[in-house]
Amino acid sequence: MKRPTEAKSATKRKERAAFPVTESGDSVEHCFTPLSRGAGPESRTAKSRVPSPSVSWILLTNDDGIESPALFPFADALNRIGEVRIVVPDAERSWSSKAITRYGDIHVTPADRNGITALAVSGYPADAVQVGAHFFDTKPRLVISGINIGYNHGAGYILASGTVGAAIEGWELGIKSITFSAGSGGVWSEWRKFAGSNEATPIWVRLSVLCAELLEELLATDLAGDVINVNVPWDAGDETPRRVTSIARVAYGPVYQRVDDTTFRHRYRQDFTVHESLEGTDVGVNELGQIAITPMMMPQAPEVADEVRKALER
Repeated sequence: MKRPTEAKSATKRKERAAFPVTESGDSVEHCFTPLSRGAGPESRTAKSRVPSPSVSWILLTNDDGIESPALFPFADALNRIGEVRIVVPDAERSWSSKAITRYGDIHVTPADRNGITALAVSGYPADAVQVGAHFFDTKPRLVISGINIGYNHGAGYILASGTVGAAIEGWELGIKSITFSAGSGGVWSEWRKFAGSNEATPIWVRLSVLCAELLEELLATDLAGDVINVNVPWDAGDETPRRVTSIARVAYGPVYQRVDDTTFRHRYRQDFTVHESLEGTDVGVNELGQIAITPMMMPQAPEVADEVRKALER
């Protein structure tokens, strides 16, 4: 991957307000190296397919941060669909939902990894989408969030997810947004440690290609929904069954451990409080080892019976 070599004066770059200038004098546009189509070994593992509907460019984000082992394999796989620009939190921001930085500045720093320059944002995943969508001279056609390390399925987990929160922020901006997450059964802490290691890189490459193919199919079918949430088993492949699901009504229970009388610490226990049957839901489908494709609508009120409405309205 070649880096930009054009030398412009800092003065000229500062005149382009859409691309802020770093302390070193480089504009972020100048520092940003978009992926070249077909670049990298991962892209060559993808199947040849009919091109997807034209996209101007894809904003790729996550909540696992710039060091996520899934980030750059996924960017490479997505690059055959359209130009990919990476804007992610500068560190892991899991469990942050759709938080927005209200107080304090957000800093954007070019971060080079393997010849590719991403933008690392000192905020939440939703901040990364807001910044990324307005940073360049055009808006993205798609916001893709993921691949998350761990499932984001079930109502409680979806509401808490920074991955999903980033996609919802895309919806807020009128941009088609889709999330991808990968997970596994068993002990979460053990799987999470392996999933973040170098040994897992070939698996992330395989899942990245699979998720890019799923994205192409989603774009071709235009599945209705404000945000599409896709959850893929760790061992998924081309033959893994795919199901369009509802959202499981599950909650995650207590997530804090008391350290002392005045201190609590986040501790995930893999708790599931199930309120309704899991059949046909995202959680239920993933538990069967299948891929869950879940169209989601932003908060909507349920139907209210006429007699209840009459009793409450004045």
